[in-house]
Amino acid sequence: MPQISKKKRSKIAEQILAHLYSISPEAQFTNKIAQEIARDEEFTKSILQELDSNKLIVKITKGPQGQQYQRWERWRLSNAAFDAYKKLHSA
Repeated sequence: MPQISKKKRSKIAEQILAHLYSISPEAQFTNKIAQEIARDEEFTKSILQELDSNKLIVKITKGPQGQQYQRWERWRLSNAAFDAYKKLHSA
């Protein structure tokens, strides 16, 4: 399987961040994000995990009623990333 360059991974990460900004403050499941950016779920999950480790997004592991997700993960933009995007778009 061919490797994707760092530049392309960065562009895809930007697409994910832009999508999460557009739906903010809502969170979205990995599979919905993958559909939105037209990418494979496992590939999307790897990028989401990178963004999480860089503190740009936050993983939500509990549902609205407080139940712990067993297999699912929802993601939202971190507060710091949201503020940075807001400044960028208001300038």
